[in-house]
Amino acid sequence: MISSDALARMRQQNIKEINKDDLVDIRSVVVDTSLPPEQRMMDYLEKIKNPYCFRCGDAVVSIHFADKGNSLDSLLKNYFLGLKRS
Repeated sequence: MISSDALARMRQQNIKEINKDDLVDIRSVVVDTSLPPEQRMMDYLEKIKNPYCFRCGDAVVSIHFADKGNSLDSLLKNYFLGLKRS
């Protein structure tokens, strides 16, 4: 189980200091959808190792979330509503 302290450390890692070969390629991660949501999330975290920094092929992906601001759901809804109006 990954602790909240470990997640905080992962979130703070500098992408320039991470060895690309140490990162998990997200294309190889298979989520067991038969698990309950909480266990599914833990299974994913164990497989991806660092949810904030991973690879997709040769590309290194670093994800950051703003503490404040609109939710992803809200942003996506607004985006698609904008497309519908155009």
